[in-house]
Amino acid sequence: MLPHLDDYLLNLQTNNYSEETIYNYERDLQVFQHYIDNEAKRAFKALQRRDIELYKAFLTSRDRFTAKDHKSLKKLNSYSINRMLSVLRSYLKYLIENDYKPSISPQMVKLTKTTKTHPQVAELKDIIRLIESPTEFEKNKDVALRNRVMMEVLFATGMRISELINLNRNQIDDSGKIFIEGKGRKQRFVYLTERAKAHLEKYLRTRADNHPALFIPYRGANASSGTARISDNYLQMKIKKYRERLKINVPTSAHSLRHGFATYLAENGANPAAIQILLGHESLDTTTRYVNASDRYAERTHKKYHPLEK
Repeated sequence: MLPHLDDYLLNLQTNNYSEETIYNYERDLQVFQHYIDNEAKRAFKALQRRDIELYKAFLTSRDRFTAKDHKSLKKLNSYSINRMLSVLRSYLKYLIENDYKPSISPQMVKLTKTTKTHPQVAELKDIIRLIESPTEFEKNKDVALRNRVMMEVLFATGMRISELINLNRNQIDDSGKIFIEGKGRKQRFVYLTERAKAHLEKYLRTRADNHPALFIPYRGANASSGTARISDNYLQMKIKKYRERLKINVPTSAHSLRHGFATYLAENGANPAAIQILLGHESLDTTTRYVNASDRYAERTHKKYHPLEK
């Protein structure tokens, strides 16, 4: 086991990191543990600078292993690799700050060059078709309504899928204002549209239970439990199936609905700083990737502001 790993994770907890973030950090470090045990085949205290470069090559390989020692055939993108390297760097800094001297320093962990990709957002008409599709494709009316409401809420608010899954009924007031504790336990408000609010109220009228969770499974071993919630894997799988049946050729996921939320707000003239607040981004630079995702937005900006347009 990596030295002082439990202490490091406890330190994250005492510094108010969310449970999900701590879980992800631990998982990423388990991948590093697998690498030094099975690839580098040397003790942590004997690692050298070259081992870090080989670890980066390991992460880019299709033959790498996951945190659970499963072979992964999916290649990581540069952003995922840099996240894992950043976690390793954070862990090394913690060791040094606590007088444990690793043989490799945080400065040796260099991030990879990221490839800038043009964010893909489906046409608004296709997003609407996707959101409405459970009504057409699901045979069970309760499931159809619940799945549609989940997507209505995602697109209305721009929240993350993890935030949606963890929503409780008491986080929403009568006006459709939702209080969220998001990534890094940052707190913010998001807002339902009148359309989403109407569908949510209809869904809640079908609920005869006292579950605090807003979205719950209707089947399965845990369905009757007061702690049962819809899983993010279930929702992602359903969105993928709906998209394929609708023949929407732009890859669309729960996160794409968040992209679409920001993009179409920007297209309609929303202030980037306001979008930043709604998305819960710490940096406006992060928001800009969403705001500038649309070619039409760029085209309209050019026509509106170019000095020789008229």
